[in-house]
Amino acid sequence: MFKKAVEAKTQQRLSGADKKKLRRAVRDKFPRCSDSDLDALFPPKAEMMVAKLQNRVHVYSVEGEFPMFFDIDGRGSEIFPSVYALWRAPEIVPAFLLKGGEVSRFIIGGADLMFPGISVPPEGLPSFAAGEIWAVKVPGNPAPIAVGTTTMSSSEALKAGLRGKALRITHHYRDILWESAEGRFAPNAGFLEDMVFEDPAFLSSRQESVACEGPSEVSNDQGDGAEDEDVTVSVDKMNPDSIQMREMDGRNESSDKIVADIGTLTVADDVSAEGSNVEDQHNFTSADVDALLDKCLLQALFTTIKDKDLPMPGSTLWSNHVLPCRPQGVTLDIKKSSYKKLSKWLQAKSTAGLVSVKEDKHKKEVVLMGVNRNHPDYSAFRPEKRPVEKSDQGGEHAAKESQPNKTLNVVEVYKPSVHVNAIFTSVGADRGKLFTASEATDIVFRYVEQENLVKPTNKSTVVLDATLCDALFKGAIKKGSMYPTEIHKKDLGSTFISRMQPHHVITRGSDSVVRKGALKAIQIMTERRQGNKKVTRLSGMETFLVDPEALASELQKKFACSTTVAELPEIIILHVGLAWLSLS
Repeated sequence: MFKKAVEAKTQQRLSGADKKKLRRAVRDKFPRCSDSDLDALFPPKAEMMVAKLQNRVHVYSVEGEFPMFFDIDGRGSEIFPSVYALWRAPEIVPAFLLKGGEVSRFIIGGADLMFPGISVPPEGLPSFAAGEIWAVKVPGNPAPIAVGTTTMSSSEALKAGLRGKALRITHHYRDILWESAEGRFAPNAGFLEDMVFEDPAFLSSRQESVACEGPSEVSNDQGDGAEDEDVTVSVDKMNPDSIQMREMDGRNESSDKIVADIGTLTVADDVSAEGSNVEDQHNFTSADVDALLDKCLLQALFTTIKDKDLPMPGSTLWSNHVLPCRPQGVTLDIKKSSYKKLSKWLQAKSTAGLVSVKEDKHKKEVVLMGVNRNHPDYSAFRPEKRPVEKSDQGGEHAAKESQPNKTLNVVEVYKPSVHVNAIFTSVGADRGKLFTASEATDIVFRYVEQENLVKPTNKSTVVLDATLCDALFKGAIKKGSMYPTEIHKKDLGSTFISRMQPHHVITRGSDSVVRKGALKAIQIMTERRQGNKKVTRLSGMETFLVDPEALASELQKKFACSTTVAELPEIIILHVGLAWLSLS
């Protein structure tokens, strides 16, 4: 976000009303922010400045001090705290803890945070949603070094095997915004040259260099750094108060003094505990990894892998089913097993009779074709409960409870027709109910399993008996044409659903309605009347349980325009007269 220098178009002092408005926006955006944190970020007697950049970013700073917050679009909807603000109030946003100081070098260099660089606590990955603001910390120091937004939710991250991008970094230590404290946005900020602060990334990286390289090499590195930086760095004993800044007159102290300060570094207990945890994972023997692989495979076969999903590529089996079944905080690496490769492991399980696999000659990939659910290992295995899923479900339930009462929910459902009634009767399903697409697909696959219609020579093909053939194709095949005798598994569900009657359920708050047919969209049209006057016509709101009168009143207030509601047969049209605005 702040990799390149951007000139400020304007810079002005915030009025008292604007300062209060910004304070309220920060309180609403960051619920973890306490009153004491707000007082630290917005000193009561200090003036606030706003710099409006050419890229529409607004930077808010305390006059004569540091940039505290920045607004990406300048509209108040995407407010982020700066690193300086997080040093004053580090708990206003949740933070990811890095595995070590080496990872912080990439973050400070401008890279995004990846999941392999995050230290997962023993209780598991914390719950978060996509688009949330999180900070980044190094072990042993409470001062964050970066802030950004999550790219996916915690449940999606677990399904992906904790791989890929975790945090899209918006602002980090030593970028252009951080350097702006030297005078770009905050006037009279040159006094920073006489300030000494604890560099959080420096502390973490130097812990490893002191332990591995010795004081002499650290002395050389620190001396080089002192020549490049205008700010003198003083490293003291690591504690929560180390992020506080203080004045120092001896800016030109010798490198010997700096080396002596570095020698006082101590490593916090939680850093050693984290290191021991990672070390225990790396001490797994190949036999331990083999046993863990087998356990995760059996857990996946019991919980997530269904016969209707087969055949399944080995890569999909690994990423979507085996990896999510591993214990919390444990890294599962096939290369550390005795098999070394996924294909060899699956071939071994096929030789043992647990699964059947086949190599795709075109993609050069092993494909899971079938599962022997009568195998002794499968029968003796008892699947474990998934605490991660429970926590995710609890988070989703809490999120649902926190949503407004008028939240709109639209669900497409299907009702059994005369074509498929025989299938529902055969499996004992209620023909009077409404089914979602996945539930209807499960019904037809239950019938396939019940009648044993899977082709023995090709597990991806279903042989059609008379009942299933009539349900799928009776009346849809032209006279004189031959009825098909088999169908691919991937086409079975969609073909079966197309033979049912579509319905949709719309719920808004406590109101719910079921309507027949496909969902009809709201139509928005613009017309020109009486010269240059524009009118926007809305129709179809009643489909989504929207009161036209209430909507017309709200639009009249919001856009300062005239509105009328006209009733037509089976439709209500809302006319919004806008002299200066056209909705499309």
